[in-house]
Amino acid sequence: MQGSFSYYNPTRLHFGEDALASLKEELGNFGENVMLVYGKGSIKQNGIYDQIIAILKDCGKRIFEDSGVMPNPTLDKVREGCRLAKANAIDLILAVGGGSCCDYAKAVSASTYCEEDPWEKYFLKGEAVANRIIPIGCVLTMAGTGSEMNGGSVITDSKTHLKVGRVFEAEVFPKFSILNPVFTFTLPKNQMVAGCFDIMSHLLEQYFSDMDDNTSDYLIEGLLRSLIHSSKVAVKDPRNYEARSNIMWIATWALNTLVAKGKTTDWMVHMIGHSISGYTDATHGMTLAAVSLPYYRHILPYGLAKFKRYAMNVWNVSPEGKTDEQIAQEGLATMEAFMRELGLVMSIKDLGVTPEMFEGIARGTFILKGGYKVLTHEEIINLLKESFV
Repeated sequence: MQGSFSYYNPTRLHFGEDALASLKEELGNFGENVMLVYGKGSIKQNGIYDQIIAILKDCGKRIFEDSGVMPNPTLDKVREGCRLAKANAIDLILAVGGGSCCDYAKAVSASTYCEEDPWEKYFLKGEAVANRIIPIGCVLTMAGTGSEMNGGSVITDSKTHLKVGRVFEAEVFPKFSILNPVFTFTLPKNQMVAGCFDIMSHLLEQYFSDMDDNTSDYLIEGLLRSLIHSSKVAVKDPRNYEARSNIMWIATWALNTLVAKGKTTDWMVHMIGHSISGYTDATHGMTLAAVSLPYYRHILPYGLAKFKRYAMNVWNVSPEGKTDEQIAQEGLATMEAFMRELGLVMSIKDLGVTPEMFEGIARGTFILKGGYKVLTHEEIINLLKESFV
């Protein structure tokens, strides 16, 4: 049963091998001063930087570069970006990279003209953005986060180890995003598979909530089956365009707010994963992989019917001669085999976590109430112990 909701997504997408050709038209909608946001320089090595610079110059834009965005963007970096944007009266922030660059661009977009402390106001208190917002556009080079078509922004305060996700209003969504699957071909394998699991986690955390016969669940099951197939192909053949394009498209639809409609959603895997990254700076998708199975096995008894459905509809587990719990557990076992086939990290120990960090990670985990079981502090500690093996 679908609940009541409103749906609006203002981001315009350009998808395919020729998608970058649409950048020139998009740039015509914005002023002269463009802040080019990117990471540590991989776009210079693969030629994407030169292509974008040529288009910006051809459009007569003044370019202000903001490089060095890290995989887990920090609050200090955001403050640096805000100073650059304000000093140069930036008209458009163009983020070129993966989800971290897109998240960072949104934080700068919303924070630059905030007269209070934006970290306190927007990330810790979650207040609405009332100040001027700098429009942003994205050129995606990694599939996974869905940040190219949503308001999500995850920022880390390295001083307190607190990693906080904020979902901004539609006004902060990218105005446009350019998705060329070929731009993802040069990603290292570990980043590609981390992105694949980030996509899977987004879908699962929306799926494992509510028990009604919800249209969103049918959409999620289809997206998961496509992701599983394409991920297996891409691991063996990273330059397979069909597989990589499917993965990129699934990533967008996994977290552009569509399949969440009518769902309460359960984001506890992300909350624990974020807190782990706050202490270790580990790759986001790998933190999710390391805690997912312990978490889902823990909540399985509270959502048994949905886990049974997941096993049968996504992993093709046969129900014949098995109890509901056996079917559900076999589904998670099949999921584990898939994760190992991809080469994902399966223990937080391999991410740099030590037992001495458990208490701090648990304290830094925001406890949410959308899932089948509301976790206690002690349960989070136990899940960390189970994820440590």
